[in-house]
Amino acid sequence: LVSGKYLEYKGLPLVREGNTICYGDMTEKYILIMEIFSYKTEEGNKVPDKILVQVVETEDQNKIVRQGEKNGLFEAFGYGLIWLEQALGKIED
Repeated sequence: LVSGKYLEYKGLPLVREGNTICYGDMTEKYILIMEIFSYKTEEGNKVPDKILVQVVETEDQNKIVRQGEKNGLFEAFGYGLIWLEQALGKIED
């Protein structure tokens, strides 16, 4: 584990490096990874457009449990949170 302060959402770390956003507890079995593929301009601001959303195993991030492409960060993060909670058994499918 890396020490230091991170932005948190619902008590879990939310970390961005370049075009990759990771969310979740590294001690859990799964985490959420979002890869920004493209951006668009809205009202003069550059915002994420096409995003690959993946729920992956923490131990081996090449093992993808669920994935899909979404439009915009709001949609990507919304679906990603649900998929992550389903994978962790916190909610039913």
